[in-house]
Amino acid sequence: MNLGLQGKSVFVAASSKGLGKASALEYAKEGARLTIASRDLGQLEQARDDIRAATGHQAVIAKMDVRNEVDIRQAIAAAVSAHGGLDALVTNAGGPPGGNFADMADNDWQTGFELNLLSTIRLIREALPALRADGGGRIVNVASTSVKQPIEGLILSNVFRAGVQALTKSLATELAPDGILINTVAPGRISTDRIFELDRKRAQDRAATLEEIQAQATSLIPLARMGTPEEFARYVVFYGSFANTYATGQTLLVDGGMVRAI
Repeated sequence: MNLGLQGKSVFVAASSKGLGKASALEYAKEGARLTIASRDLGQLEQARDDIRAATGHQAVIAKMDVRNEVDIRQAIAAAVSAHGGLDALVTNAGGPPGGNFADMADNDWQTGFELNLLSTIRLIREALPALRADGGGRIVNVASTSVKQPIEGLILSNVFRAGVQALTKSLATELAPDGILINTVAPGRISTDRIFELDRKRAQDRAATLEEIQAQATSLIPLARMGTPEEFARYVVFYGSFANTYATGQTLLVDGGMVRAI
């Protein structure tokens, strides 16, 4: 299948590691002209070098904290300047701290809002003029399966990721006349540092071993294993490609069948 990404300008947020980096790499494999962004310049440079070594493509890098409006504006502007426009945007950010409702103070709620919902709003807002100028485009919001089924001990993620899904559905109608398709891709248990960090915390809270926590979690997945970042990234790239011509406002769970909601 031709994804129609050769020579297209693609911006991937939080792409120095994990799901963002894997998504950027898959875009590079399809011949896209990449801009990758992260607040950790050292990791970002390493990601750029890894992508170049794997594909021969040279990504533009932009130092960006997704909680900083000025950083976002400058990063999107750098992508547009470097590549002459913008065709696709992948919004992404690290997950907020784990914990239950009683654990969270106002500053925790504010942090979760800025990290996972406001960052998505700002990235889309800054990207829209360039997407419209190029006659349309694609937006993929990376969220979590918590948009469909709340995850125990992740109250902040449950609340603000659901807001991302609501934003996706609302904008699908608003942006359709501009030829812009927007979707959410929601990872389940994908093998990333974030998942291992949460598993270690659960193990500590429950006086269990990491292996016990992971075995229990895996037993709830019909495919009986965690996914890989590469597997997840392929779905991001399809929804954020020009082979996707009719799906918008949708939320795709990439979770090995873990969520049982209809």
